[in-house]
Amino acid sequence: MAHTCAVEAGRQAQPLRSAVVVNPVKVADLDELRRTVDDTLAAAGWPEPLWFETTVDDPGRGQTEQALAAGVDVVFACGGDGTVRACVDALVGTEVALAVLPQGTGNLLAANLGLSNELAAGLAVAVERGRRLLDIGEVDGQHFAVMAGMGFDAQMLAATSETTKRRIGWPAYVVGAVRHLRDRPMRVSIRLDDQQPLRRRARSVLVANVGRLQGGVVLLTDAEPDDGYLDVAVLTPHALRHWLALGWAVIRRRDRVPRMEVYRARRVEITSNRTQPRELDGDLIEPGRVLRVQIRRRALWLCVPRPEQAPDLTEDAAAAAERGEHLVEEGSQP
Repeated sequence: MAHTCAVEAGRQAQPLRSAVVVNPVKVADLDELRRTVDDTLAAAGWPEPLWFETTVDDPGRGQTEQALAAGVDVVFACGGDGTVRACVDALVGTEVALAVLPQGTGNLLAANLGLSNELAAGLAVAVERGRRLLDIGEVDGQHFAVMAGMGFDAQMLAATSETTKRRIGWPAYVVGAVRHLRDRPMRVSIRLDDQQPLRRRARSVLVANVGRLQGGVVLLTDAEPDDGYLDVAVLTPHALRHWLALGWAVIRRRDRVPRMEVYRARRVEITSNRTQPRELDGDLIEPGRVLRVQIRRRALWLCVPRPEQAPDLTEDAAAAAERGEHLVEEGSQP
C-alpha cells in the first residue's frame, strides 16, 4: 500500500486512544521521544497518548493494566525484551493491540517484525491499523510471543552484559555464546502433547512461536505465529565442529540442519537432569529443572506492517519505516 493511501486510511477511521509504556533506562532522551510520539500521533489525528514509565519493581505489566483501565485501544511498548514481555502479559486475551517501539539492542519480537530500532516504523504500523491475532506461549502464568528456551540460549543471555550490548548491539550475544560453546550437555526428557517422552543429550531446547533470532537469523523456517502450534527445536551439538556445522546450515537456510531436531506441539514439557537457566523472549526467568509450555490460541492483537495475508511478519517492514518517516516529518512541522 502506498504511503498516502496507508496513512490516509488510518486517519479516516475513528481516532484510537493509546498509551506508551516506556522503560526510561533504555531511552537516551525521554523528552524528545515523548515529543516525537505525541506530535506524530497528533498528525495522524489521534488524541495525545497516556504515558507510563516502568520501574525496577514493575517492568511494565502494572502500567499496561492501568492503560487498559483507562480504556485505550493500543499500547505502545517502548523498551527492550523485558518491557515488551511485561506488556504482552497484561494484554493477552484482551481486544487491545500491542505496538512495539523497540529501544533495546536485542528485542526479539521487533526482530520478527523486521522493525529493528525503527521508531517511525512502529508508529506507522499502529496508525495504518495493520493487525494480526497471534498465538501466545504460556509458562507458569507468564507469556511469550517469540520463544521460550532452556539451556544454552539462556546461558548466552546470562553471559551478555548490558554494557556490551549498549556498546556493540546484538553481536554482543555472540560474545556471550562463545563462553558456553564447550559446556557439557544436559540430559532431558521432552514430552510433546500426549506422546511418549523423547530422551536426548541436548545443549538447548527452544519452544518457538516464530522462528527468527537476533541479527535476522531464521532458525525455524516453518514457524508461524498463528497456526495453533509451537515449534520445538532440540539442539544437540557436543563439539565445536558440531556448532560450526549447525550454524552454517542455519545461516544458509538449509532444509536439514545437523544436530537440530524440530517438532511441533501444543503442549511441551522439558525436564532436565539438573537445574538450567531459562528464558522467555530473550528475558531471563528463574532457573529450574522443568519448562512447561502451552499455547494460548489467537490471544494477542499485534500491530504489524502487513495483516493476515502475509505469513512473514517482516513483510513490507522497510516500506513501513519509510512511511513512518514521512509521518514523523509531518508531525514535526509547526
